[in-house]
Amino acid sequence: MDNYDLIVIGGGPAGYAAAMRGIDFGKRVCLIEKSRIGGAAIYNGALSSKTLWELSTRVSFINETLVSEGRSPYRLTWKEVKKVHDEAIFERKFQYACHIKLLQTETMDKLLKHERGTGSFISANEVKITNGKKEKIIRGNKIVIASGSRPRKIKNYNVDEENILTSDAIDNISDYPKSLVIVGAGVIGCEYATIFSNFGKTKVYLIDRKDRILPFEDRDISKLVAKNLEAQGVTIHHSANLERLEKKGDGVEYELKYEDGSTEVIQVEKALLSVGRVPNFENLGLENAGVKMSSRGHHIGDDDTQTNVPNIYAVGDVTGRIALVNTGEIEARHAVERAFGNKTNRLSYDNVCTIMFLKPEVAAVGINERECVMQNIPVKVVKVDYSVIARAIAMRKTQGFFKIIVTNDDEMRILGMRAVGEHASSAIQAVGLLIKLNLPIEVLAELIHPHPSIVEGVQECVRMLLNKSLFKSSVFKDHLACYSLVNGVKTPLERL
Repeated sequence: MDNYDLIVIGGGPAGYAAAMRGIDFGKRVCLIEKSRIGGAAIYNGALSSKTLWELSTRVSFINETLVSEGRSPYRLTWKEVKKVHDEAIFERKFQYACHIKLLQTETMDKLLKHERGTGSFISANEVKITNGKKEKIIRGNKIVIASGSRPRKIKNYNVDEENILTSDAIDNISDYPKSLVIVGAGVIGCEYATIFSNFGKTKVYLIDRKDRILPFEDRDISKLVAKNLEAQGVTIHHSANLERLEKKGDGVEYELKYEDGSTEVIQVEKALLSVGRVPNFENLGLENAGVKMSSRGHHIGDDDTQTNVPNIYAVGDVTGRIALVNTGEIEARHAVERAFGNKTNRLSYDNVCTIMFLKPEVAAVGINERECVMQNIPVKVVKVDYSVIARAIAMRKTQGFFKIIVTNDDEMRILGMRAVGEHASSAIQAVGLLIKLNLPIEVLAELIHPHPSIVEGVQECVRMLLNKSLFKSSVFKDHLACYSLVNGVKTPLERL
């Protein structure tokens, strides 16, 4: 029986990060992956959809200019789109494949073993690898579960991945659908609505059970995103319950019921289910190792990545926390550092930076206004519109805003930020660092930023809080705002 210091079950972003961190400690690692190294993050997740978003955004921007000048819009064929998409996937896949192969040279072969197959527990230290009819059992001192997740399906709906699709198959369509209904108005649903409406070849319908899309975000964000989607021809079914969704002929028919009792039946070419993801834990044999599930039984239970079995860790989507590549990787590194580096500091999620690929893009770190109201946290909020940022003016991309939330006291420690607009994901990095280091806003106020740059808007936000901004909110009331938020009540702060 082969013995390893570390066994990692799953070769997606979290599992791969765990394996590489194990090598850093000089440990002998076995990485088990049943399909493709990189997982959904490469093939039908982050890289795939974001490649489509990048391309569609360029097409949309070009067409805004052409149409404004009375010219015909520019159109890409789906074949051309797929070519770019497949090239991006291949490039990343090739990097992973080469990296694995080169690691397994004579120098590194004793540290890394890549096993193809499905891993399942025999005991707390033994894992069976099944690859077709072949089976083998290996032993590990420490084991990291990083088995990922899969798209959630809706009971009683026939997901054939041809007419009724999940994100696993939407990239494999042969052409733009003439019409597409997207079930679910969360991040992924809104991202695909953005992508297909950007290309301008598909009539998009978006089913929203709530009164607004992106219900977990602040109203000003969801309102702006919805406005842009509708401007691009997307029909948003607000406060609508899906009563029926089924294949009809060569297309799909769905029926909606609204709050007032009225119903509506619409036929489209294809449907995309975007109702979240579920962790992959069913075939792991957790009971053989004594690993317990969470109290609700929907994911593997853990305490700071460690399960109830001391030598077994769980990271990434299988834990049921934040299903993001960056979070899974950080959790994986943290787990291995706990296992072999005697790390005692708990992992913090307070400064997790996220991005939503919408129109415009939305980036976030920390808590938002909605959460402050729900948790009754008194705060100060400052908001700067993109229209007063020089770089945004130069790019002709003045739609968007920065919003920073700080404690409602003299220290004004940053609790969260939302960036909506061009370069949003880059703009939140400094704020994420300040949250992690618990540094005061004066640090940002005194930095010398490159000019012109979008991040100058972040600096203007904190300067407004310190009452030394370039533009005064009392003058530019339509573009600048500074207020306290206590018990859900907004009160303007006196600023010059």
